[in-house]
Amino acid sequence: SLSSRTLIYKGMLTSGQVNPYFPDLSDPDMVTAIGLVHSRFSTNTFPNWELAHPFRYIAHNGEINTLRGNINWMRAREALFASPLFGKEIKKVLPVVREFGSDSAVFDNALEMLVQGGYSLPHAVMMMIPEAWSGHETMSREKKDFYEYHSCLMEPWDGPASIAFTDGRMIGAVLDRNGLRPSRYYVTKDDLVIMASEVGVIDVPPEKVLLKGRLQPGKMFLVDIQQGRIIDDAELKHGLATAKPYGEWLKKELVKLEEIPASPDLPEPDHATVTKRQAMFGYSVEDINLLMRPMAANGEEAIGSMGTDTPLAVLSDKPQNLFNYFQQLFAQVTNPPLDAIREEIVTSVDTTIGAEGNLLEPKPESCHQIKLKNPVVDNDELAKLKQLADKPYRGFKSRTLPMLFKASEGAKGLVGAIEKLCVDAAAAIKDGCNILILSDRGVDRDQAPIPSLLATAGVHHHLVREGTRSKVGLVIESGEPREVHHFALLVGYGAGAINPYLAFETLDDLIRDGVLENTDSKTAELKYVKAVKKGIVKVMSKMGISTIQSYRGAQIFEAIGLNKDLIDKYFTHTASRIQGIGIEEVCQETLKRHRKAFPERVGGPLLLDVGGQYQWRRDGEYHLFNPDTVAKMQAAVRDGSYKDFKEYSKTVNDLSQGLCTLRGLFEFKKGKPVPIEEVEPAQEIVKRFKTGAMSYGSISAEAHETLAVAMN
Repeated sequence: SLSSRTLIYKGMLTSGQVNPYFPDLSDPDMVTAIGLVHSRFSTNTFPNWELAHPFRYIAHNGEINTLRGNINWMRAREALFASPLFGKEIKKVLPVVREFGSDSAVFDNALEMLVQGGYSLPHAVMMMIPEAWSGHETMSREKKDFYEYHSCLMEPWDGPASIAFTDGRMIGAVLDRNGLRPSRYYVTKDDLVIMASEVGVIDVPPEKVLLKGRLQPGKMFLVDIQQGRIIDDAELKHGLATAKPYGEWLKKELVKLEEIPASPDLPEPDHATVTKRQAMFGYSVEDINLLMRPMAANGEEAIGSMGTDTPLAVLSDKPQNLFNYFQQLFAQVTNPPLDAIREEIVTSVDTTIGAEGNLLEPKPESCHQIKLKNPVVDNDELAKLKQLADKPYRGFKSRTLPMLFKASEGAKGLVGAIEKLCVDAAAAIKDGCNILILSDRGVDRDQAPIPSLLATAGVHHHLVREGTRSKVGLVIESGEPREVHHFALLVGYGAGAINPYLAFETLDDLIRDGVLENTDSKTAELKYVKAVKKGIVKVMSKMGISTIQSYRGAQIFEAIGLNKDLIDKYFTHTASRIQGIGIEEVCQETLKRHRKAFPERVGGPLLLDVGGQYQWRRDGEYHLFNPDTVAKMQAAVRDGSYKDFKEYSKTVNDLSQGLCTLRGLFEFKKGKPVPIEEVEPAQEIVKRFKTGAMSYGSISAEAHETLAVAMN
């Protein structure tokens, strides 16, 4: 360590090996007021020196689930970095984060930059791991203002985490807003403070204990060595929250969307062309009846069974929209999901759009953004944003860019249109626009829509690479998104707000035709938006993420069936384990829907595809469990016939091999057989099985007992 205040020891050692390996730690002349120790092992990766704990400022127990988004946003902000503490030398410390370091190392990089840039260590930690504040009814106004102001500067680094930190002058710890990692402390009568993940790490006689407790969710515990005292959470945060007039800054600079004057220029529903446009964007009868109607009627998604027996998008012979090539990731191993229903206080869908300021020099105008109650905006709200192009309001200026390409030019035209979209976005930023609206309105016989996810991710990553992403908010006006998965993907790849205009028109059409009863268009829209909002929170909570600001741009998805070139260019750093289609096939699927909506010859009324994704239909999607396979299974079970069961198994396996599942495409690679006598017996192999939990308390007593019985 080159620090004059901290000395760092690292080793791939067990705890008992540390002292013998570093004999100076046992030297009586070695004296310190602070000791920060972290004995850890890899949970989601293999042990690797490249991923060793950094220990510049922090020791971290947990995971940062929003890491990819945090890295991208930090990289985008670097272009605005300026500070008198660095002067012209600031470029020498960029990029701030090591792109492929561990989550602990990346967090440490960002925290170090904030501290070196002028923030106190506790202040920087509060910015990166804020407590749940937006729905907290008893929190003081000053503290809420502090958190809301800083949310305009930086998104939370979200996930289960207990983080201890020190700069050699003070030492402290903070717990994530959900309290998903343990931290307990003792204070002894001889002024020794001990904090650890469990009680009993260091033996302390009970009679010496002055104070003991555990760190609460979102709270901070701090020991200031120079002052020689413990500063409790309330005192610490009150001091930081009242250091500057954050409330006054917010009142002056942060604009709520409802404060912007209404626009008289509202689009009218076009019932004559709604079916044509539904066909263009791949709507099915099933989408409308099974997904959208319940959302508009009840304000929540319809309840369905888990799992699917339909082919992956890349294996299907039906046209697929690009959303279907992505799967949501979810919390695993030591990374728990959230209960977003019972723990609603920790979740937030509030979001802001607009330009960010210089992270290293916070000013009143750093929070000059537009605040939205959720990322789904209706036509009235979008019209407010669109009119900012001609009538800027309080420094906000917008520009609408078309997400369209010439159908006659095919894949070449699609690629060229995306490139032009990126160039136009960069030019708009140079012209002073701080809100970009990407719109696919205007689809016709000649113009086809760029898939909204492709356009959103493409522009987002282009601006990240250019270093201008933090100067603008992205709003998507598209007829394509209609189900929760679509909205989650658009937000996950950078969208700040989404206007699903065709979904709204579809609901209006259902009411007009008497299919959606006992409601009006406005009520149906509100309930639909409510259902989408609840759905996005559900998706975030599966990955242990609490706020939409953390989720935006975090790319918590895996691509299945997209080739490397497509991912590297438009969905940079998205996880993908197999290859698949490229831009050519994406274009073909788009044009297939375009030809259906705008046929060369009209031969009768246009009908939407039946769908068949959720229920078997004769002309719908392939299902492993269809009337034929179900009948054979029932016959085998009813008669107890092994012959019927083999026939059923053969039918299902044949379907699986017929492009229904990835495993159905695998072939066994035959090796050279060996005599059975030379193979280790099963009795010896099972002796080496281990069933211990990965971390203390991570499995229930019932699960532990069941495993113990099985192994004995």
